[in-house]
Amino acid sequence: MTAEELVVLLDEAGREIGTAEKASVHTGTTPLHRAFSCHVFDDVGRVLVTRRSLSKRAWPGVWTNAFCGHPAPGEADAEAIARRAQAELGFEVRDVEVVDPDFRYRATDASGIVENEVCPVYRAVAASAIAPNPAEVSEFAWMDPADLAAAVRAAPRLVSPWLVAQAAASPQIFSARERIGK
Repeated sequence: MTAEELVVLLDEAGREIGTAEKASVHTGTTPLHRAFSCHVFDDVGRVLVTRRSLSKRAWPGVWTNAFCGHPAPGEADAEAIARRAQAELGFEVRDVEVVDPDFRYRATDASGIVENEVCPVYRAVAASAIAPNPAEVSEFAWMDPADLAAAVRAAPRLVSPWLVAQAAASPQIFSARERIGK
């Protein structure tokens, strides 16, 4: 039997104030908590986008960045990123770097579930082949970063609200790709 996944709760200043079960946190009144978001590139500089599984409780079927997750209590973001890359996409990542350590957002999906997260944004490089977990990801595609940035600007309602907010707050997510994988 697996243990329930815990998230780290935060006060408005971003200080840890406790933990709660992930399943009980994401509701219409989601408390502020720690998360992370990771954008993954391949060795030729394309960025990975994924479509959330239709069975996901929040934002089912929405296109978004490679993956997101929640560090467990006491878990470093790099460890959580490696864990979620394996769980969601069945692959390993390398060259993990923070792009926006202070990103924070709040968004409500059509069902009323709220995301309320301090969510540092990372960039990484795929280090193995992708084998998506269908409970997490229904589709994926590799895109030119400029094309993804243009698509987010042109049709923000077709992608996750955190991807839209990250693109606005940290446009470097879609630039300087020469540094990725080199």
